[in-house]
Amino acid sequence: MQNKTNRNLSPTGQTNSRLTSLSTGLSDSIITNWAGNIQFTTDKVYFPDTVAEVQELVQKHDKLKVLGSRHCFNRIADSPDYLLSTKRLNKIISLDTQAHTVTVEGGIKYGELAPYLHEHGYALHNLASLPHISVAGSIITATHGSGVGNGNLAVPVQALEMVLADGSISTFSKEKDGDLFNGLVVNLGAVGVITKVTLALEPAYQMQQVVYENLPLAQFTANFQEIVAAGYSVSLFTDWRHNSFTEVWIKSKINNNHNNSVAPAFFGATAATQPLHPIAGVPAENCTEQLGLPGAWYERLPHFKMGFTPSSGVELQSEYFVASHYAVDAIQAIANLGEQISPYLFVSEIRTIAADNLWLSPCYQQPTVAIHFTWKQDWLAVSKLLPLIEKELAPFQARPHWGKLFTMPAEVIATRYEKLDAFKNLALQLDPTGKFRNEYLNQTIF
Repeated sequence: MQNKTNRNLSPTGQTNSRLTSLSTGLSDSIITNWAGNIQFTTDKVYFPDTVAEVQELVQKHDKLKVLGSRHCFNRIADSPDYLLSTKRLNKIISLDTQAHTVTVEGGIKYGELAPYLHEHGYALHNLASLPHISVAGSIITATHGSGVGNGNLAVPVQALEMVLADGSISTFSKEKDGDLFNGLVVNLGAVGVITKVTLALEPAYQMQQVVYENLPLAQFTANFQEIVAAGYSVSLFTDWRHNSFTEVWIKSKINNNHNNSVAPAFFGATAATQPLHPIAGVPAENCTEQLGLPGAWYERLPHFKMGFTPSSGVELQSEYFVASHYAVDAIQAIANLGEQISPYLFVSEIRTIAADNLWLSPCYQQPTVAIHFTWKQDWLAVSKLLPLIEKELAPFQARPHWGKLFTMPAEVIATRYEKLDAFKNLALQLDPTGKFRNEYLNQTIF
C-alpha cells in the first residue's frame, strides 16, 4: 500500500473545500448526469489527483461511489453519502511497444487517449459512438461500439489496478488471474476504484465511412448476416415509423491507403449525397466525416466528434442485447410496436458485438445484437413503454444495458447471467461491508 498523503481532503459542498465543482456550469449543490435526467442525491464530491488520495478517501468513508464521465442514465453511480470523481485521474502512464499495450489512469476519456495512440502508430480495436466517455466507466458497464468481429470496450483490458475497500492497492491481470479476471472487469463499480487500466493495442489504421438511406426492413430480415458484416463496424438507425431503416452507417478499414469504392446502392438503400445525423433533420456538423472520406480510426469509429457536444443531452436511453440468432425475430417484434414507440423516440440504433468471456457482459459467450433507444425526455411515457418492450423481448432472453434505463426485475436478470452468483461472491470477498454498493446495485444484483 502506498503511504497516505497529509493533504486535508474534503468534498465539495463543505466548508473550506479545496476541491472545485464537478464541471463548468454545475453548482456545488446540484450534480446531474450528462442527460440531466438524474440528480445525484449528494453534493459531496471528491476530486483526487493521485492514487494515494484515492486510498485515503476509501479508508476514510464507510460508503463511497465512483463517478466517471456521468454518461449513465440510471442511478448506477448514485449515492446519498459521498462520490469520488476520477476526472483528474486521466494520465497516460506508459506505452509498452514490446507487449503492444498502453496503461492509463481510469478517468481518461477515449477521445483524449486515441490521438496519442495514433501518433505513436497504435489503435484500439473499437470505440463507442461517443468518444467523450471515460475508460474505466466504459469497461465496468461493458460499453460497446459495433462490428460482428469486435468485442465490447472491456475486451482489450489486460490488467487493472484497483483501490479496494480497505484502502489497499491490488493489481489483477488476465495472465495471472485467469477466469477470476473475467469476473472483475465488468464490475458495475461494486468491487473498488479502478485507478489504472492496461489495454491491448493493434497497429493504427485508416478508415472511411459511408451512409446509406432507406434500407427496407424486408431486406434486413432476408439478408441480416450480410448487412451487419458489410463493414468493420455497421450501425442501422430507425424511428420505427416505417418498415425501413432510415440510415445505415458502414465504417470500413482502408487497405494500402486506397479508398474502398462506394457503391451507389446497398440492399435497396441509396448512398447519401451529403453528411447526415442519425436523427432526421438534425445538422450533421457534430458527426464524424462521411461520404467515403478517409481518416484515422478514431475519427471514424465514433458517430460524433470529440471536439463537439453530440447533442444537448436532453434525452433518455435504453438498450437491450439478444443473441445474434434471435436478432431478426427480436427486431421484428420491436417493429410491431412501432406506432406505440415512435411518438416518444428520437431514434433507435441496431449494432452487433462479438462474444466474450466477461461474466457480467451482455455478450457473455454469445455473439450479440444490441437494440438501442434514444428517447425524448419523457420518463412517464418511457416508463410505460419499457415493460412492453421487455415483454416482447422476453422470448429472446434479452439483457439490459447496465448503465441505461430498464424496468426488468432482479429475479429476471438473474436468469440471464449464469455467472451472476459467482460475481456476487467475488464482490463480497473484495468488499464484504458493501462500501461500494448502492441502492441500484442492491436492488439489481445483490
